[in-house]
Amino acid sequence: MKSTGIVRKIDSVGRFVVPIELRTTLDLGTNDAIEIFTDEDKVILKKYQPACIFCGNADNVTYFKGKLICRDCLEELKNA
Repeated sequence: MKSTGIVRKIDSVGRFVVPIELRTTLDLGTNDAIEIFTDEDKVILKKYQPACIFCGNADNVTYFKGKLICRDCLEELKNA
């Protein structure tokens, strides 16, 4: 993990600002979704990318009956 040297305080309702430098670097725009993970005493923020419900692949996904599925899994289901 790499330190950015940026420190932000949490306000009275639990919010903090992600600095513009990080938003630019991570290609985060207004209304983009962020996934929140924890690892022991760490909080990890990641830009949310919808992924296949079967394999977790985020490339070439499409909706099938309301669920996201990648092309590979869709082909596998067709051949099953």
